[in-house]
Amino acid sequence: MRERLQEPWLEPRLRWLRFRKIAAQIPAGCRLLDIGCGRSAWFLQQMSSRIEQGVGVDFKVKPMQIGNLQTIPLRLTENLPFADASFDRVTMLAVLEHLEHEQPILQEVRRVLKPDGKLVLTVPSVWAKPVLELLAYRLKLVDEQEIRDHKRYYNRVCLQKVLQETQFTDFQHHYFQLWMNNFCSVTR
Repeated sequence: MRERLQEPWLEPRLRWLRFRKIAAQIPAGCRLLDIGCGRSAWFLQQMSSRIEQGVGVDFKVKPMQIGNLQTIPLRLTENLPFADASFDRVTMLAVLEHLEHEQPILQEVRRVLKPDGKLVLTVPSVWAKPVLELLAYRLKLVDEQEIRDHKRYYNRVCLQKVLQETQFTDFQHHYFQLWMNNFCSVTR
């Protein structure tokens, strides 16, 4: 799982900042699903010693089972291949902005979360768009293809509306990384 491809300079630094923000939201001993885990399932690897089980899904990942971690190749246009109420936490770190249709995957997340389970996510803010485009297209410090693939950017109100439409509750939100990112958690 530790495969590393050459990536733009800023990518691992941004990933580490997201990790520091999210790690505190993952309780010890939980069952964690990381949607959009990437090729290397980096976040799950970092969390493996704290969690009971971690599963990562992404169309880029190869199928693997190592210790308490498993990865499954999956396009997010499909239903999640898990039983109802399977996970304590679901993470979507810089994923939702890449999806053409948000509601189907959010409904699936709600289905696979245990009662009182939490979805923890990050998405770029509306103010990040020009900054990310500069970093990607001109300075080549972040992955250009990833930025071109963004379907939308979010502010607090828009994000809250999308999540309430899927009947999530207990909306917790704040901006981080100089208002460039949204951090959000909601409860099933």
